[in-house]
Amino acid sequence: MAFAERRRDRQAERCFVRLVSGSALALSMLAPQMAWAGPLGDAAASAEIQATEGDAAGARATIQTAIGEFSANLPLAIARAAFVSGEPSGYAMYDPRPNHDFAQGESLISYVEPVGLSWVSSPQAGKLETHFTVDFDILDPQGKVLAGQKAFGDFRFVSFQRNQEIYATLTIDVAGAPAGDYVLRFRFNDANSDKTAIIEQPFSITATAEPALSPPPQAPTPETTTTPTQP
Repeated sequence: MAFAERRRDRQAERCFVRLVSGSALALSMLAPQMAWAGPLGDAAASAEIQATEGDAAGARATIQTAIGEFSANLPLAIARAAFVSGEPSGYAMYDPRPNHDFAQGESLISYVEPVGLSWVSSPQAGKLETHFTVDFDILDPQGKVLAGQKAFGDFRFVSFQRNQEIYATLTIDVAGAPAGDYVLRFRFNDANSDKTAIIEQPFSITATAEPALSPPPQAPTPETTTTPTQP
């Protein structure tokens, strides 16, 4: 009898282990579905159906709309900021500088991508618009503000959808600043809400080498002549 009871106990233990394992497996199978719950997940599912049915343009539009609505509710943030060597030709189409060292008199050109901008109805029928301003400060390494300007950049974009590929090109003239280390700080202000975002870019100004002085001109060497003597 004791052996039979122990056998039943072991069978119950094995059954319990199988039940626990089965529950864990079920949870692991549900986890991806739980992670996709919400508007983005619904949009992704709809887009997959559209793509399967051959409607690639519709699938793309569904995803774009969902991402636009999702992004508009995010806090304002800076996705990317870089010093660039010249005017960008488009979104993510820029040439980054190899370093943050600038010669005296050289302008600072920054490429900045904000995310989380708010969109409102535009006066133009059927369109939306986003609007933001940019303040800047130049600080020393200890955080003291040396120069700055409020709303020196003012950007407005009007579109039929909530575009996500938005960037700002910001040029700062630091002519006359002495050589040294500095910090360029931008503050982005969403004009349609109270959202703000700050990004800082350290940089250095290197002294311009003085041109080498030319040696003074040499005095002309006087010519000498000899008169032949008679024998």
